[in-house]
Amino acid sequence: MLHRRPRFRQRSFRFVVRGERLARRFKQVILGLTACLSACLLIGTATGRYAASWTFGQARRAVATLTGEADSRTWIDADWRRRRLFDMEQARGKLRAAYDAYDPKVKELLDAAGLDPDHALLRWGNFDKALLLPSTVFEADDSGRSYRFRPDVRSIWVRNLKSTGGVLAYFPIPDTPSLHALAQAAGAMIVAESVQTTNSWGLRGGEPNRDATLRGIVLGDSYMQGLFVGDDQTPPACLKRVLASRMATEVEILNTGHLGYSPEQEYYTLLEYAKHFDPQFVVLSLFANDFGDLFEVLDGEADWEENRYWIGEIAAFCNARAIPCLVVPAPWVNHVEGPRKTAHYPGRIPDILPDGVTYYDPIEKFVEAEDREKSARLGKGEPTTPSHLFNGHLGDGHFSALGCQVWADAVGRRLMRILELRQARGSPPKVGGDLTPRSP
Repeated sequence: MLHRRPRFRQRSFRFVVRGERLARRFKQVILGLTACLSACLLIGTATGRYAASWTFGQARRAVATLTGEADSRTWIDADWRRRRLFDMEQARGKLRAAYDAYDPKVKELLDAAGLDPDHALLRWGNFDKALLLPSTVFEADDSGRSYRFRPDVRSIWVRNLKSTGGVLAYFPIPDTPSLHALAQAAGAMIVAESVQTTNSWGLRGGEPNRDATLRGIVLGDSYMQGLFVGDDQTPPACLKRVLASRMATEVEILNTGHLGYSPEQEYYTLLEYAKHFDPQFVVLSLFANDFGDLFEVLDGEADWEENRYWIGEIAAFCNARAIPCLVVPAPWVNHVEGPRKTAHYPGRIPDILPDGVTYYDPIEKFVEAEDREKSARLGKGEPTTPSHLFNGHLGDGHFSALGCQVWADAVGRRLMRILELRQARGSPPKVGGDLTPRSP
């Protein structure tokens, strides 16, 4: 039988053990204080605050996952809010640094337009970006729209202002002689035909006639607002004339288009104006940057699900009130002038639309109009580019006055058929008189 030899453990003196214990505690305190100090310094920055908020939000969402509530709009909206606040705070810091480097004449223009760091409006738009807007033309809106036009303002666009990095900026300014002079002194160009007026509702165009026989609301972004065209040349203004002529009735259409708007902002816009206007139809205009960066969306990298939700909210609002809702993607200039690579935009849009809305893509009408314009130019020996349907002569891809009319002709014809079909089914819009479409 083997016997184990007793093991002896060398013991330290008590004062040595106590010293080692105190040293460990001291190191732990130092590490803790360093971590707290680092956290405080980090939270003192925009990045740190965003990281702390995001971490806390993710921890709360992990707890909510256990109860099945993590995918609710409450959590999704909270994530979007954190991201937007961070982006706007970052943009504010960049704006101040850029402003300090500007020429004094450029600073004078920015100050007068409300684009200086102390007065510029920094809000979220274009789905997931921070936008810099002149506070003399726009104002904040925390009801869900982020920003809106100031009512009763006459403005005009300036372009080709050299900003940091050599980027040529363009933005609207109040249409006054003093601002014109400052823009010219700063080297910016004034687009004379782009005068824009807002009514008392804060929308582009004249005062709306709420007693019109046929009333509609057009929701959209800068394509519907009408960049670089006059008030009576915007797509909604043209649509109003088309319907009034073809249906021989009094028509009023609200142009709620705002540059940078996406379906979330358009939903809250619909909530605001529908209760005052009682529309018989709604047109929702979409563009690729409603779903992310323009070129990424065209390559298939888009957030379709987020706007599936907001388009669904617009559709639910219309369906509950038996209002026809027509969804119309704005054609992109490159798809009209060049190869028709539309698999992702607008090809994917019908896949995310809910029941109860009608989809219409007017690109064929634009291609036909483009062919007619090219034929006419060739017959005159004139260049065929840039397209007359877009603002190519200004280096811009929005509809020209001619493009706005092409859009209105196409969408107006589709709307007429929708209203005609509803009347045949015995559910006409709540209007007086016969709305049966007539030949133009």
